[in-house]
Amino acid sequence: MAEEAEKVQVSVEPPPPAEEKPDDSKALAVVEKSASQETKSVGSSIDRDVALAQVETEKKLSLIKAWEESEKTKAENKSQKKLSAITSWENSKKATLEAELKKIEEKIENQKAEYAEKMKNKIAMIHKAAEEKKALVEAKRGEELLKAEETAAKYRATGQAPKKGFSCFSA
Repeated sequence: MAEEAEKVQVSVEPPPPAEEKPDDSKALAVVEKSASQETKSVGSSIDRDVALAQVETEKKLSLIKAWEESEKTKAENKSQKKLSAITSWENSKKATLEAELKKIEEKIENQKAEYAEKMKNKIAMIHKAAEEKKALVEAKRGEELLKAEETAAKYRATGQAPKKGFSCFSA
């Protein structure tokens, strides 16, 4: 192959210019080849071999280049496929975790709503108990007021002064 590479570097000489021949299509003449013409044919055969070797080398180089491009394309496609698979895996895992997060958030929201309901119920029970206690106090106050009015009416009817409570006013 190194020899072929050396052959490729050899410059190819252009073929000898065609000699101008007079139009002898009608004339009959015998043409004899001279010795210089025979050496030119041998030289042109060497030039032709060099040109063929160069064409063969260019063909090999183009095949190598095509193979290289094919391998690069295969490698690129393979890496794109793997990157796509990784991205798909990542998106799948993220979606799973996001769904789990939403589920947990929903559960927490439900618990929060339940606790809020319980607290509202407790507040309502406290309010109810407070209302009952207020009602008892109001009822007791009403009873005490009635009792005081009745006792005062009795004292007025009898003309006596109360014995307890206002001891500082008695003489």
